Amino acid sequence: MAAEGPRSLFALSAAAVSRSMGALERDVWGKARAARGGGAAGPGACLHPAAVSLWLSAALPGHLLRGLLPLLTVFRLERAEGAARRAGLSTQPIWRKLWDDVMKTRPPNSENITCWRKKFLETFFSNVLHGVLDVSSDWRLNDHHFSPLLHSSPHVSQLTLCNMLQGAVELTAEHNQKVLENLAGSLRILKFQHLLSSDQSIRRSLVLLLHRLIHHGSVSQVSMYSWPVPDTVLLVLILSMSAGFWRSGNALAYHSGPCGLCREEDKAQSQESAQERAERGRYDERKWSDGENQKGSPGAPEEADAEVNGYGADTCLNSVLSRPRSPPLQNQSCEEASSKVPCDHTSSQGRSSPRCVSDQLSRYPVLRKTRRRLKSAVGKKRRCLRRSRGPYADPEDLYDFVFTVAREDNSGLLDKNSATEGENPENWTSSSPGSPCSGHAGCKKRGGSAGIFSLKAAHRFRSVSTLELFSIPLTGETCRTLSNLLSSWVSLENLVLSYNGLGANIFCILSGLRALSRHSDCHLRVVRVSDVFSHMPCMELVCCILSAFPQLHMLSVSFDLKNQLEGNRPEGSPSCSEVEIPESCLEQLEIRFPREPLHTTFLLPVLKASKSLQQLSLDSATLPCSQELGLLLEALKECNPNLKKLSFHDVNLAEHQKEVLLLLQDPVLQEITFSFCRLFESSTTEFLSEIINTVKRNSSLKSLKLPGNRLGNHRLVALADIFSEDSSSSLCQLDVSSNCIKPDGLLEFTKKLEGHIQQRGGQIQFTHLRLFQNWLDQDAETAQEALRRLKAVCSVVNDSWDSSQAFADYISVM
Repeated sequence: MAAEGPRSLFALSAAAVSRSMGALERDVWGKARAARGGGAAGPGACLHPAAVSLWLSAALPGHLLRGLLPLLTVFRLERAEGAARRAGLSTQPIWRKLWDDVMKTRPPNSENITCWRKKFLETFFSNVLHGVLDVSSDWRLNDHHFSPLLHSSPHVSQLTLCNMLQGAVELTAEHNQKVLENLAGSLRILKFQHLLSSDQSIRRSLVLLLHRLIHHGSVSQVSMYSWPVPDTVLLVLILSMSAGFWRSGNALAYHSGPCGLCREEDKAQSQESAQERAERGRYDERKWSDGENQKGSPGAPEEADAEVNGYGADTCLNSVLSRPRSPPLQNQSCEEASSKVPCDHTSSQGRSSPRCVSDQLSRYPVLRKTRRRLKSAVGKKRRCLRRSRGPYADPEDLYDFVFTVAREDNSGLLDKNSATEGENPENWTSSSPGSPCSGHAGCKKRGGSAGIFSLKAAHRFRSVSTLELFSIPLTGETCRTLSNLLSSWVSLENLVLSYNGLGANIFCILSGLRALSRHSDCHLRVVRVSDVFSHMPCMELVCCILSAFPQLHMLSVSFDLKNQLEGNRPEGSPSCSEVEIPESCLEQLEIRFPREPLHTTFLLPVLKASKSLQQLSLDSATLPCSQELGLLLEALKECNPNLKKLSFHDVNLAEHQKEVLLLLQDPVLQEITFSFCRLFESSTTEFLSEIINTVKRNSSLKSLKLPGNRLGNHRLVALADIFSEDSSSSLCQLDVSSNCIKPDGLLEFTKKLEGHIQQRGGQIQFTHLRLFQNWLDQDAETAQEALRRLKAVCSVVNDSWDSSQAFADYISVM
């Protein structure tokens, strides 16, 4: 290794300033305190980052600050960010170099990273937390004045916990309370990956973490990945706390004391309740006084009777407002509850139920004002419910609701009235909100309900708005739990269930979603369901979901293979043709058929109901007859005038050249994808010329994606004519990935494109070219020249793909 040359005087001076930053901060801090009449700064005193920024701005000229910034530790550099910004300097190159030097990896989608400072500090936090980064390995990471976790935590918006949840244990340790407080304000996405079974102490740490970050924090998304053999207790724990359910008592104790935030909210709620009671007392006094003054009037008896009943109702109100918060299934307002739950005049604790109060109030118009106050006090969403003030339970009770075996005839899970009202318990389409999963065959395979918790034992807190489960097998028991959680998860906006082995349990999930749809304040807007085997036809699943949630904006249904077993559908479930779909707000629809025939007659009701549809993706469908695609195009033109993006993947369009040309000349479509559609499998050169001429005349098409269609060199070179001088095309993006393109063909395409640009005086809208998985490794020198010249024209996205893996494909196009 060559020896470094002598360092300049400026570099030596800057290094000395960097080493003395701590002393300089203390000196400035001491002078500032002295100016205000304060005492001297202590040895550990440290300026606020804003003060450091102001001091650097005032003390150092811009050119000196530029030389100093790369010599600071990451902590000092972060504190100097404001000074650099005021001096017109960008620290992005410094943070990018730090990433390259310390992380030594290329982050995914690096071209989309807008702030390398945040990216570095977020990854730095995660690596230090999980012990994969030694801060002593680089002087820029090691500063005894700073705690790595504490000072990087405000920049963490996404965090992944894995394996034995060691990160959860560390974050809930007493010395990291401030770190956890920072995360509660900054963290938005919490991920779990490759989890393993854990003991009770680790679960207790996880409870504290989830309670702080979700119930009292800002986490809005919980995602779980790759858990081949999930621990049912741990999985239910994460799901239930994500949905906002947990019980009071020891479970919420924090470092041998109750949760401070819960205690504060309890206090505020108590004060609010006292104020409400005082207002009602004054209101009753005024009413009583008015009644005394009107005793001689004919209407006095009725009013007096109303006051007596009103007093009873107010007593009921006082009981409700002073009691611990209601269990979630009893906490719905009168207007929201669509299930026929009978009104018990007293709860299990001897107090009147909210439903009873609502019914009483509805009989007395004179108390409408009081009823409005009740709805604002009781129905208002609060983050935390009042807890019992009695002594804490034994630690073994922390997870009782996870281990509980429902013994009371499933009273905590099922609606007791479903049978008495004549509803078929097998019919998931008619289950009430209180009975999301009524125990169909798919849910009974295990024969028990171990691991299912009773919602009556839980309280309701703040919940997340996005739930994602990837590659996590869900048993019948877990599906019943998830179904019950979904039935009242009104804050849920995005639900992703991917490769969970649902099978017949899909009906259990649908039952919970059906119950959720009956809530007037349901926020669900995005649903994605994908799996290996489909247990019901794709179009039937689409229709059933959309009929329950016409407010959905995005729906994706994807299956790899069709389940050969038939007849496992719950009795009474309607078929696709029987479901009535109301007018919907659907904007994006994605369907991956498990090699099912695409029948436009089944898709037509969905298209007719989705007037706002803007994106449609059809994957792996087979066309039963040559007219089917034409019928689909006619339906799209008639029913979906706002469609902007249309995608076909792995759909054989070799014999549908006429329909392909019709799509390419559509004046509304802005993006068209033909991915692995065998466009040129049996075509002639005239077909390619017709495609080019059609695109040249279409000024609305912005993106054309043709991956996996065996273009080869000669067809790629021909596509350059889309940008010729006589073209009116507005095409900005072209995707020719996986098309057996070689370096010499790419270079010829580049030269032809350069010629067209020159003829047009440099005016061209083409901005993006995608070249993934092509044969560019066969002649590295030619490929580099072609890419270099292309990048002067547009943004090129490619990879270093090993073309030897595609020898069979190469033979097929020779």
